[in-house]
Amino acid sequence: MPVTKTAKRALRGSKRKAQVNKLIFAKLERAVRLAKKAKGAEKIIAAISLADRAVKKRVIHKNKASRIKSTLSKLLPKTSAKTKSSKKKASKKKS
Repeated sequence: MPVTKTAKRALRGSKRKAQVNKLIFAKLERAVRLAKKAKGAEKIIAAISLADRAVKKRVIHKNKASRIKSTLSKLLPKTSAKTKSSKKKASKKKS
């Protein structure tokens, strides 16, 4: 247990931050499970977005997020992947 006043204050702060981090991580895990189960493009994109936000808030490491995003992107329908790449090529040609 902390002894000094500042250590007690730091403990309170770290407990609050741990709760927030746990909430973010739990939300990400639920989204990943739902995305893998449903295999819908909307749910997969939502889970990828949550992974990016978790990295931004330093809840998970960027490499873990990359692994999550890689496995989820493999579940995306092939047609949507083709249309995205063709849109990017078309926009590059216009410039």
